[in-house]
Amino acid sequence: MNLTRALCATIAAAFVLLAAASAGAQQWPTRPIRVISPYPAGSASDTTARIVLDQVSQSLGQSMVIEPEPGAGGVVGFAAVAKAAPDGYTLVTSSSSMANGKVLHEHLSYDPVSDFVPVVMFGTQPNVLVASKQSGFKTVADLVAAAAAKPGTLTFASAGIGSTSHMAGERFKLATKIDVRHIPFREGAITEVMAGRIDFYFLPLAAAASALGSGKLNVLAVSTAKRSALLPDVPSIVEAGYPDAQSSFWVGLSAPAKTPAAIVNKLHDATEQALQKPDVKEKLGRLGVEPELMSVGQFAKFFKDDYDATLQLAKDAHIEPTD
Repeated sequence: MNLTRALCATIAAAFVLLAAASAGAQQWPTRPIRVISPYPAGSASDTTARIVLDQVSQSLGQSMVIEPEPGAGGVVGFAAVAKAAPDGYTLVTSSSSMANGKVLHEHLSYDPVSDFVPVVMFGTQPNVLVASKQSGFKTVADLVAAAAAKPGTLTFASAGIGSTSHMAGERFKLATKIDVRHIPFREGAITEVMAGRIDFYFLPLAAAASALGSGKLNVLAVSTAKRSALLPDVPSIVEAGYPDAQSSFWVGLSAPAKTPAAIVNKLHDATEQALQKPDVKEKLGRLGVEPELMSVGQFAKFFKDDYDATLQLAKDAHIEPTD
């Protein structure tokens, strides 16, 4: 009899906890929300997130404080969120770069797939293939021909091993079958290209915006299937004849695993409403970002497919983890 009573009490207590958790999820948010940005302030993902989340915070009635926590190719920021309580008050800006940690490190303190819930996609933007004005390359064909004529001579920059710019360069290298050398930088890569010390570079359009007006770069292509509205005279990489070199940079929002579905759905819906507001669209359009409306399930599949493709590319390009 005592055992039965104890069991009934345990079940009752469990129901109380579940009811309390459900009520808390329905009432969320009741205080400010912390959003970790794993990359520096002013980066493409950080800038995009600020535009969108400013509107989302108004809809939710709580501030969303974006806190940059850069370091180790995003690993520092993602690790912090993976350990956070799954209560909707700690989120992270996710992006194409989320796979970087696994490319760089065989042993991570978190799993980029199982330790996060992809909540909502903000949008995508093309990478831009730029070359030094001094190189004389005006088209993708010029670049490929020069690389083929002098194998192992030309160089391409990146923001670091495993970064989005590195992976775009490796994808281009495999698609064109050229032999070029990768030169990673912690910062200042675009300056080296403008100075003519590096031959070419793929970088997100938002990050390239200020440099494109310098007069020191030739823009050879955008890395997507169609042209960008911001660069209507620049051909796509598909038009240039290399569909397998397509790449894009996406930005979204993720939460720690086990975040209640009610919170995920509420955040997702508020964000999609924000993405459809004319002023948000206009601000994102200035960065070359196109909003992508997806359900929570569609975004989760998109993320997993992109993650798997990045790891396969790293394998094909023989990029080995450092530890």
